[in-house]
Amino acid sequence: MMNEEQNNRELVSLLQNEVLDDHFASLRYAGIIQNALMPDHEAMKGYLRDYFVLFLPRDIVSGDFYYVFRNREYLCIAAGDCTGHGVPGALLSILGISFLNDILQTRCDFRANRILNHMREKVMKALHQTGEKAITKDSIDIGLCIVDTLKKTLHFSGANRPLIMMRNNELTEFKPDKMTIGLAPLAEHSFTCETIELQPGDSFYLFSDGYSDQFGEQTDKKFKQKNLKRVIGSVAQLPMDQQKEVLENTFMDWKGNTKQVDDVMVFGFQL
Repeated sequence: MMNEEQNNRELVSLLQNEVLDDHFASLRYAGIIQNALMPDHEAMKGYLRDYFVLFLPRDIVSGDFYYVFRNREYLCIAAGDCTGHGVPGALLSILGISFLNDILQTRCDFRANRILNHMREKVMKALHQTGEKAITKDSIDIGLCIVDTLKKTLHFSGANRPLIMMRNNELTEFKPDKMTIGLAPLAEHSFTCETIELQPGDSFYLFSDGYSDQFGEQTDKKFKQKNLKRVIGSVAQLPMDQQKEVLENTFMDWKGNTKQVDDVMVFGFQL
């Protein structure tokens, strides 16, 4: 009788492990598909003078995404942070990437704020969001830059995500609109647009909120955005690959053995 019970426990354990193995295998494969939709790094090297992407999904697949698109006159650079993480967040990120592709490949008006307005319409329509009683309240926060390569200007529009610029060792933060890409606020407004005259040596940073929202093992407090800006300011003169290394090491040291609370993504670039 004891042998039979032991065999049953072992069988259940084997079945559970097999289910877990299948689950993680599916997640890993989903992660491969998601990464395939992200910009090709060889292409990015041709579009950008230098860059890094610190991309740390919490659950193999991520609700964060980064995006680069180029045509003859314009370069689009974006970083998105979708509601949730894991599979739901990853599905929404794929939706966001698809909508950006559709908008940028079919529209002639390359104004950052108008692209976000159009993207909001598409997300709300796709998720059947019609107001406060919408079935889904999923949304995308995003920072989007449109570079006019002829006029040497950068146009920024943000949905809850800012843009940081380092110029001559000085940090400037361009604030986003306090609106998201998704469920309509009570009073829906058009997104605004900042125009930046580019100068040689400028560095720019887009990021999700996962880095600043991470709790530290020693303090049990969030890292906070002001500390992220401090780290960026301290490493801005380093090559981009070294900046990524410092940012990743700082994050891991802060997190320690605590659980990662959200997806993390920091996208630094020079034009």
